[in-house]
Order: sequence, then C-alpha cells, then structure tokens
Amino acid sequence: MSPEVLLAIFHATLDTLMMVAVAAGLGTALGLPLGVFLATSRTGELFASPWANRVLGLIVNATRSTPFIILVVAIIPFTRLIAGTSIGTAAAIVPLTVAATPFIARLVEAAIRELDHGLIEAARAMGATPLQIVIKVLLPEALPAIALALTLATVSLIGYSAMVGAVGGGGLGDLGIRYGYQRFMPDVMAAVVVVLILIVQAVQSLGDRLARRLDKRKRHS
Repeated sequence: MSPEVLLAIFHATLDTLMMVAVAAGLGTALGLPLGVFLATSRTGELFASPWANRVLGLIVNATRSTPFIILVVAIIPFTRLIAGTSIGTAAAIVPLTVAATPFIARLVEAAIRELDHGLIEAARAMGATPLQIVIKVLLPEALPAIALALTLATVSLIGYSAMVGAVGGGGLGDLGIRYGYQRFMPDVMAAVVVVLILIVQAVQSLGDRLARRLDKRKRHS
C-alpha cells in the first residue's frame, strides 16, 4: 500500500475512535438515567410511575427495533438540525448516539433488575430515600454488570460506525467502501477489517478488566 493509503487508514481510524468515543459518552449520559428509571418505575417500585414506564419502554423498543441503516436515513432532518449537515464524522455521531441511548438504557435496566431485591428493603429499613438507594446501593452494586454492558454497547457502536460509512459518515467504514469496493482495492478492505478487529479486541479486553476490578466479590475471593 502507498503512504497515502496508509495515512488515509490512520486518519480514518482516528475518525472512527472519535465517533465511537463521543457517541458512547453521550449515549451513556442519556441511557444510564433512562435505564435506572425503567428499572425503578414500575408499580410499587422506588419511583413508581407505570404510565411513564410504559411510554418510555415503547419508545425504547421502537428505536431498538429499527434497523440502524434505516434509522440513519430516517433521522437525517434531525441530524442536520443538530450537526448542520448529514455527511461526515460529526454528523455520524447523531445517529450513533440515538442508537446507543436505548440500547444502553435496556442494558442498565437489566443490570439493576438482576440485583437482590433485599438490598432495597434493607436500605429502606435504614431510612434511605429512593434517590439515596439508587446512588448508594443500586448503582455501586450493579457497577460490574454496567461496565460489561457499556463494553458491549461500545463494541456494537464500532460496528455501527463502520455502517454509517455507506452513507458518507466517514471513518473506517467509509474508507473501506471507497477504496475497497468502489476502487477495487481488496488490500485496503482487508486492512480496514483488521483495524476494526483490533479495536474491538482492545475495547473488550479493557471492559473485561474494568469489570473484574469493580467486582467486589472477585477482589475479596
């Protein structure tokens, strides 16, 4: 491969890392509180609000049910409103965040629901408020599972970031399509795939290591 192509792969890798990092951060900022609310807002729970739970649950399910490539096209007006354009790396962050938020919310909800309900009852017996129970009991106890959930969401975002290349989203996916498919350069396509695999492996290893460090049971065993 020529130096120009290698430089293009390097810049595309940086674009992909930036897209995934920003979308994962925004998706976590939005999806984490949403997931906590979904896990604690059914009838008889800490923030009981069954109607809000059902409405938000429907919105989350509808967003998650929409294939990502269709979602990217469907929200182009919203992407233009937020990013000022529908093409490029900055624009790709919008649909990536929209896709990541409900995914992370459901993963966080599942992580909290797996906890022993006795923890909540014990905290209530000690006079803790619902907000204190969430901050001091539920989130710390669910942290290892949430770390693994965010790792899974980030790995999925890496795949999505390659997909937005099909609609001019920039990054490794865009490079692979332009050089590997349109210019018939299979070596570039193979290089893109290898880089994506390496990024996924690195993210998964970091996530697994972080989850082990956060798991108090394994630290004390």
